[in-house]
Amino acid sequence: MTIEARTVDRLLDRADVLAAAWSARARASTTPGCERALLRLSGVSDLDRAGRPLAWSVVDRYLAGHPERLPGGILSAFAVASLEYELGPQELALDVAAGAIDLGLEAELLGDRQRREDAEAEARRWAAAATERIDANRVARRELIDVLGDAPLPWIGAAIDEPEAEDAADEAAALVGAGIDVVRVDVPVGRELADRLTAVGVESEPWRPRTEPAVRGRRSELVPAGSQRGLAALRGTLDEAAAGRESYVRLATTTPRLAAPEGAAVAAFERVDMVEADPMAEILGGVDPDRALADHAFAHRLLARAGTVVALGPGPLVVAPDLARGVAPGPAALAGRALALELVAVAFARHNGLPPSQVVVGAMPDWLLDGEAGAARAIADIALRRRLFPDHLLWLDETARAGSSPDAWLLLATAALPISAPAAGLGAALLVTHGQGERRGRATAFRDAAGVARAVAASRADRRLIGPAENLVAAALEAARELLDGIADEGWRAVLGEGPTSGGPRGLGAGAIAERSDSADAFPAAVLR
Repeated sequence: MTIEARTVDRLLDRADVLAAAWSARARASTTPGCERALLRLSGVSDLDRAGRPLAWSVVDRYLAGHPERLPGGILSAFAVASLEYELGPQELALDVAAGAIDLGLEAELLGDRQRREDAEAEARRWAAAATERIDANRVARRELIDVLGDAPLPWIGAAIDEPEAEDAADEAAALVGAGIDVVRVDVPVGRELADRLTAVGVESEPWRPRTEPAVRGRRSELVPAGSQRGLAALRGTLDEAAAGRESYVRLATTTPRLAAPEGAAVAAFERVDMVEADPMAEILGGVDPDRALADHAFAHRLLARAGTVVALGPGPLVVAPDLARGVAPGPAALAGRALALELVAVAFARHNGLPPSQVVVGAMPDWLLDGEAGAARAIADIALRRRLFPDHLLWLDETARAGSSPDAWLLLATAALPISAPAAGLGAALLVTHGQGERRGRATAFRDAAGVARAVAASRADRRLIGPAENLVAAALEAARELLDGIADEGWRAVLGEGPTSGGPRGLGAGAIAERSDSADAFPAAVLR
C-alpha cells in the first residue's frame, strides 16, 4: 500500500487549520505559569524562606484573590517595586514571598507615567540580559558540537533513576560511560499542580530523596535532580563526560503538567537540549485545553530561540467517545486518533516558531503493540509517521509489557525501524526507559538493532505495506480524519467526551488564563521568538 499524497494533504491541512487558530489565541494569552517563567527569566530562582518555589510564591501572592491582575502580568509591578526599593529581582522576590512587600500596592505607582516608563525600561533590561544568556547557550551548544563531534543517529537515551542532584550526576557520568547519548531527567511536580490536584481530592507524590544526608555521608543540601540547580550541575557533568569521550551528550527533561513555561525557561538558561512536553497529552491528562495551549505556546516560542528540541509523544490514548457510546475501540481507531492529535501538536509547534529540526515525533505507543499483531501495528505506525512527518526525527520509548520477554520491544523496534529511514538515513532517536536491564548492554543491543535496520533499509527499494499493516494504515487514516473533523465541528468534546469519563480530574488550570494586555507585551516580545 502507498499512502496517497491527497490523503496526506487533507490530514495536514485539517490539522494546520486547527493549530493556526489555537496558536493565535494561545500566543495572545498569559497564565500563572507564563508569569512564573517571566520571573525566572528576570533572575528569580530557587526557594523562598519557607522552602517553596520562589517564583510560585511571588505570583501566587500577587494573583491570590485578584484574577483581574493576570491580563497585565506581574512584571510591571515587579519592576516598579524593584526601582522603588532598589532591590534586584532575587532579593525583591524573597521580600514579596515573605509578605514584606505588597506588589498590589506597588502596582498603583504605575499610574504615574514616568514611573511606568521607568519600570518598562527596567523590564526590558531584564529581557536583554535573559536574551543574552539564552543566545550564548545556543552558541555554546553549537560550538561544543563542532569541537567534540556529534553522536551518530540513532541517539541512544536513558533516564536518570536517582532523584537527588549529586547522586544523579554520578549516575549520569556512568550512563555516558555506558554509551548513552541522551540523558533524561524527570522534573518534579510543581506547586500549582500539586495544589490543584489536592483541591479535587487527588494526592500527588512529593519529591523526596532515596536516603537522608547522614546515611549518604554527605553534608551538602539535598537538591532535586530536575530542579534548576540540579540541571545546572548535570549540564556540567555531561559536558565533562562528553569531552572525555569526544562526542556531545544531550540533556533532556520531562515536563509535568502546568509547568511548560517554567520548564522552557530553565531549559533555555541551563542549556537543556531536549524537552519532552506535549500539550495534547496534558489535555488528555486533565488540564484545561485553553490553559495547556497557552502554556505550550509560550514554551515553544522560548525554546525556538534557545535551539532546544521539543519531543512530542506518539499521541495520547483517546477512548472517551467510545466510553460514551459503550463500545470497545479497535487498535486502528486508537492509532488514528493518536495520530490526529500528534498531527495537530506538530502543526501547533510549527505555528509557534519551532522548525522541523526542533521537533521530535514519538512513535510506537505501548498500547498499540500488544498481541500477535504487535509487529504489524508497529510497522504501520512507523510508516504513517514517516510519511506524514518526513522532515522530523522519530523517537521510540522502550516499554516493558506484561508477559513479554525483556527483548520483545527491541525485536519489534528492529522490525519497524527500516520503515523509519528517510532518504538521508535512519531517522529515529531511541530512548531507554527506567529499569530496562544493564545500561551498557542495552545501549549495545540498541546500536546493533539500528545497524540491522539500516542495512535492511538500504537493501530494499519497495516499502509497500501489505496484509495487517496495510489494513491498519487505511483504517487509522480514516479514524484520524474523523477525529479532526469532529474537533472542527464539536471542539474538545470530540476528544474528551461529555464529562469526566476517564475517572480523573478535568479542567485543571481552568480560569487561570487571560488575554494579555498591551502593557504586558514588552518583555515577552523582547525575549520570545
